Amino acid sequence: MTIFVTGGAGYIGSHTVLKLLENGYEVIVADNFSNSKPEAVKRIKGLAGRDFLFYEIDVCDGKQLDKVFSENKIDCVIHFAGLKAVGESVEKPLEYYKNNLNSTISLCEAMKKHNVNKFIFSSSATVYSGDNAMPLTENSLTGGCINPYGWTKYMCEQILIDTANANEDWSVALLRYFNPIGAHESGKIGEDPQDIPNNLMPFIAQTAVGKFSHLNVKGTDYDTPDGTCIRDYIHVTDLAEGHVSAVNYLKSHTGVNIFNLGTGKGVSVLELACAFEQATGVEIKRKDAPRRPGDQPVSFASTDKAKKELGWEAKKTLLEACADSWRWQKNNPNGYK
Repeated sequence: MTIFVTGGAGYIGSHTVLKLLENGYEVIVADNFSNSKPEAVKRIKGLAGRDFLFYEIDVCDGKQLDKVFSENKIDCVIHFAGLKAVGESVEKPLEYYKNNLNSTISLCEAMKKHNVNKFIFSSSATVYSGDNAMPLTENSLTGGCINPYGWTKYMCEQILIDTANANEDWSVALLRYFNPIGAHESGKIGEDPQDIPNNLMPFIAQTAVGKFSHLNVKGTDYDTPDGTCIRDYIHVTDLAEGHVSAVNYLKSHTGVNIFNLGTGKGVSVLELACAFEQATGVEIKRKDAPRRPGDQPVSFASTDKAKKELGWEAKKTLLEACADSWRWQKNNPNGYK
């Protein structure tokens, strides 16, 4: 079975490509390196001990996609490629809508043309409305998103739902991620943000390695026990395993299938910083800062459905994720550069 992975050189994509290769799948990867590096592709191949086809293309480009599908027999698509920073999406909404929607539409068009009908979508907990009770289940209210990034994921989900409803042979898995952290245990692949990190864990790790003098805690007056945002932090290798489980699931299921991929546990910003200190022995200096636009106070998952239907659950601990993040950052202080 051959899996076409868009954005496969990125943070989650790279770990998923490695897991697919380790599970015996043939993999074809596409990436335009807008938020990734060619070195990641080289390192995946080294860790897997296997080669795979790579296309440096923009997934929004239908002609380039048509070339990939024409040259290969593809059985399933996993779509990671997209802009992904909540705060940046508030500043640059048009870029987010254009890139994230066009890439999904272009992929669907190429799949229809070449009779490929299995699609796994990299979605997000940001599709859930801000007024849901916790934990979030797959039936929690969606929409009412509080940032453009979340709206792009919501709209892409709707595109895929409508496409699957119009094509009864399509199998779609919408995987709603919570907050990926950690890195491969080898320390060879991990999260490599461009410029100042938008996500919490790489900011903590880069503070630990000396790139920043302190961690800005963005918002200390939320209605939570310690005043900081609470999120569901999942180890990226557990998340990658979830995609392998989804590929196996789609072999025997059609229609639209929605799964939360998280741990089911909420952790605050301050708790994550403290866990990092405990796991690494490195002090993380902190300063209070204003809230980040587009953040909601609390978000964590119910993972019962994924456990029951996919046979998947997160296994790595928060301390393991912190230790793996530190190993990656310490071994690669400047990322893949």
